[in-house]
Amino acid sequence: MVKRSPLDNRDTSQVAWARYRRLMKGMALVSFGAVLLALGWLRYTMGDALTIHMIIATAAGVGLSVLLGAALMGLVFLSSGSGHDEAIEDPFEDDPDMNRDR
Repeated sequence: MVKRSPLDNRDTSQVAWARYRRLMKGMALVSFGAVLLALGWLRYTMGDALTIHMIIATAAGVGLSVLLGAALMGLVFLSSGSGHDEAIEDPFEDDPDMNRDR
């Protein structure tokens, strides 16, 4: 039988997702700062050779990379912090070949 996840509980779920949204709001600010730093450095090193296309590409690349990393790590923290990871069934629990490392 499948174990119930703590995220199935409405109260636990609301707290976990609120924490995730707060993390993502903070990381959006960090992402914006990273974009500003990257564009500032490019402007300093390239001067007038910095084109609008490079500005757009840098902003999208740096900003979205930081946000994607934050989103994925945030989901890992959400899963671990809410107890969702412990609710899985391990199909290899009784397999002697898989338990050598333990």
